[in-house]
Amino acid sequence: MSSKKKSKIYIIDTSAILSGIPINFDDAAMVTTSSISMELKPGGRDYRAFQFLIEKGLSILSPSKKSRDAVNSASRKTGDKDRLSNADVDVLALALDMKLDDDKDAVILTDDYSIQNVADALDMKFGNIGQPKITKRFKWGYQCLGCGKKFKENIKICPICGAATKNIILDGKDIKRRKR
Repeated sequence: MSSKKKSKIYIIDTSAILSGIPINFDDAAMVTTSSISMELKPGGRDYRAFQFLIEKGLSILSPSKKSRDAVNSASRKTGDKDRLSNADVDVLALALDMKLDDDKDAVILTDDYSIQNVADALDMKFGNIGQPKITKRFKWGYQCLGCGKKFKENIKICPICGAATKNIILDGKDIKRRKR
């Protein structure tokens, strides 16, 4: 029984473009979402780098609603929901769509730690460009600066004492090492 080799596909995040590090993967397809272009200022250096990637074969795709919903659910569980932009959610959702395709070996290229955190929670591969990859998956929450009460949900003002809250790590777990 022969196993068919999966085609490698890189899902490009804004941080990969903003890094200024050349992205060249002749051995793989590159995709991103239209929302990434909205995060780049037309005419700037980063926008020109993005246009160059399109000329080199970067495809612009839209994620499914089902995958967007799955990403939103996972990001609520990790506490990253308020840390992700719409473009971040789209990148994660597109990667999830690609992961579900048995013929594709999908890898998100990003230096965004919240994207990496949610990707790990969804058991998706990710690679870094200029920054080190995360080594732990965090569960974010909030803590009152007055009474010290901890909350899983985004609470700006403590309902117990009325003080402001700050973002904290509630839990951290070592992540599985996946090959890029």
